[in-house]
Amino acid sequence: MPEGPSLVIAKEEMQLFIGKKVLAVAGNSKIEKERMLNKKLLDIKTWGKHLLLCFKGFTIRIHFLMFGKYLVNDQKETVPRLHLQFAKGELNLYTCAVRLIEEPLDEIYDWSADVLSDTWDPASARKKLKALPHIMVTDALLDQMIFSGVGNIIKNEVLYRIKVHPKTKVGDLPPRKLTEMIKQARQYSFDFLEWKKEYTLRKHWLAHTRKLCLRDGDIIVKEYLGKTQRRTFFCNTCQVLYT
Repeated sequence: MPEGPSLVIAKEEMQLFIGKKVLAVAGNSKIEKERMLNKKLLDIKTWGKHLLLCFKGFTIRIHFLMFGKYLVNDQKETVPRLHLQFAKGELNLYTCAVRLIEEPLDEIYDWSADVLSDTWDPASARKKLKALPHIMVTDALLDQMIFSGVGNIIKNEVLYRIKVHPKTKVGDLPPRKLTEMIKQARQYSFDFLEWKKEYTLRKHWLAHTRKLCLRDGDIIVKEYLGKTQRRTFFCNTCQVLYT
């Protein structure tokens, strides 16, 4: 599943279409595609894992699910979920969820929850976490209402960075570790963004999909944890299980 930084990159690659009129619409999504015909794409925003194509009076929300893909000025042989044709270029979206939003985005999205947003609010994240003392940190980091844009890779790497075991409950975290988790959720997201642009992301993974811990040489354990049963990689030796 694409994480927040990947969506930021997608937004940047699609900037050439902002202010341009949609000349043709196609695809197998079930939304009212004709709403976009002959309309200008006014802006492209992201909120966590949501890509938002903004038109006057409505927005098209794209969620790339587990295996979604986008192509700018290129096509796959399969039928896209959504195809937008512009005078100079095209945008094709595949294997994604497409939804039409009528409401103003500010009524739907808490922009301060997006870890890559200029309006990110760590104090708000801390307050939300304090209200969920009984959930594991592995679930907390994937909660998009708290850490919008954080995905499984970022979760695994953040917990390894701060030396916290993924089965630790939020309420059992020492205050300094809670602070570290909140800080690193944002910091690692920006690191992810930088490495992704450099095509060096995998080289920087310290826990995710690795076999041995680089700190102590112990085995990196893989388990499916939390309410979503996502792959979790961690070291039982240096990542402390707080109780």
